[in-house]
Amino acid sequence: MYLTHFGLNQAPFSLTPNTGFFFGLTPHVEALQVLQTALQTGEGFIKVTGEVGTGKTLICRKLMNDLPEKYRCAYLPNPYLSPDELRWAVAKELGLQYSENLDQQQLTGMIQQQLMALSAHGNAVILVLDEAQALPNESLEALRLFTNLETENRKLLQVVLFGQPELDERLQSSDFRQLRQRITFSYKLRPLTMEETQAYIQYRMGIAGYGGDGVFDKRSLRMLHRMSRGIPRLINIIAHKALMLTYGCGHHKVSFQHLKDAVEDTEDAVSVNASWQPKLMALLFVLTLGAIFVKVSL
Repeated sequence: MYLTHFGLNQAPFSLTPNTGFFFGLTPHVEALQVLQTALQTGEGFIKVTGEVGTGKTLICRKLMNDLPEKYRCAYLPNPYLSPDELRWAVAKELGLQYSENLDQQQLTGMIQQQLMALSAHGNAVILVLDEAQALPNESLEALRLFTNLETENRKLLQVVLFGQPELDERLQSSDFRQLRQRITFSYKLRPLTMEETQAYIQYRMGIAGYGGDGVFDKRSLRMLHRMSRGIPRLINIIAHKALMLTYGCGHHKVSFQHLKDAVEDTEDAVSVNASWQPKLMALLFVLTLGAIFVKVSL
């Protein structure tokens, strides 16, 4: 591994969402602000969507880690569950002790009683679902019915959905118009800008213990941003491979070739050759027009 070679004390570009590496990038900070504001209102559904790799799970974990004590959080990282399985999972997250021979009506009643008891003790309960685009249609409807549970002052349960853009597409269906109207706050994560990508790389290297000059020069950073499309997960994968290749060559600065090789070895990254093709085609087009103009002039 390259840690000692670069003077690092931990891997800077791990794919595991580690809140210790959380950096205050504008889209991530804005998403957290929306979530925190929405939770204070105590109403309905909250939704955060974004392309694969844009940082939804990291924001999810950051939100749960920073919740005030009054919040009780039920977390479902894999919500590909039937309505019955969803109710069992929620009951377990709420700490309920139950018999396996309970029917669904009895289980729903126990969940409601537990929510009312927690509310009476000043606890606000939120249900957080990651990868929410995987929820079956019937389970989405079951979630909506959960939010019918309320006191005269507030909902007994708030639901936070983190999902890919497919979730937005599904919710546009008329079948989900009731649920759609209950989404009180939403936020759509965007990829990073060039400046944010540069700051992101430097920040993670610093947190990992690097104290020297930039391993990635400006040319490499521009290429990394372009090939990753500003998606943090792809940035991590490409940067990690580039550091491995640099270490393997005994160098301390990432070269253009190292980065090119890392990109070509990464699924879903923009091909280096493909990224130059539009510019090449534009140049050929201009040259062709110039040649035609010369012929016409003659």
